[in-house]
Amino acid sequence: MTLNVSGLGVTLRKRRVLSDVSLTIGKGELVGLIGANGAGKTTLMRAILGLVPHEGQSSLAAMQPLARGRAAAWMPQTREIAWAVTVETLVTLGRTPHLGMGQKPNDADRAAINHAINRMDLGLFRKRAATRLSGGEQARALIARALAQEAPLLMADEPIAGLDPAHQIATMECFAGLAAEGRSILVSLHDLGLAARYCTRLIVLDKGRIAADGPPQKVLTPQLLRAAFGITAWFEQTAQGPVFQPLDIVK
Repeated sequence: MTLNVSGLGVTLRKRRVLSDVSLTIGKGELVGLIGANGAGKTTLMRAILGLVPHEGQSSLAAMQPLARGRAAAWMPQTREIAWAVTVETLVTLGRTPHLGMGQKPNDADRAAINHAINRMDLGLFRKRAATRLSGGEQARALIARALAQEAPLLMADEPIAGLDPAHQIATMECFAGLAAEGRSILVSLHDLGLAARYCTRLIVLDKGRIAADGPPQKVLTPQLLRAAFGITAWFEQTAQGPVFQPLDIVK
């Protein structure tokens, strides 16, 4: 699936949050959405989905709700799990766009559910109440729910926040694997090291506008890091792949 966004703008509570944002995300891309706190990343993702009033065009927001549910899986930043359902039941909710009223999951649905549970290393928690999981485990369960949806586009807002390092890496490897399979991925991140290592493209938001869009090595320049993040950093292509490390705050 190709996502097309043109001239997107958002004003919330009389404050301009986004202005003239245009982007395209194609099949097989893992795009990292980065920017300082308050840059407008969450608002942009919600506007693309049609969840907040906006100006301009989003090919996803223009779809009817059922078609949109089949086209895009959404993992918001908020991770509250309100009911003490099992992890398996929670992940099964990802199949909702594919099921008719009162329809039970079939073999294909169960295969998608099992694959998502295993992909997020949740097999031991399958029958455990999701409310009894740790914060990081709940995050993985919600990612599994999004994966079970098997949508061609996956959008996730800070999905690795709160995960331990091993599961942060595993989640980014999972997203990279989905992109390699032909899915389109848009994920907002604060960890610039993981963004540089795994994303095929980075889009930088700064004060509600796109400041840069391109491969990590072309985007994470000293000038942009200083202007958009107020930091210096070390960035090197190594035998183990790209390594990015923030160093100092610009005084």
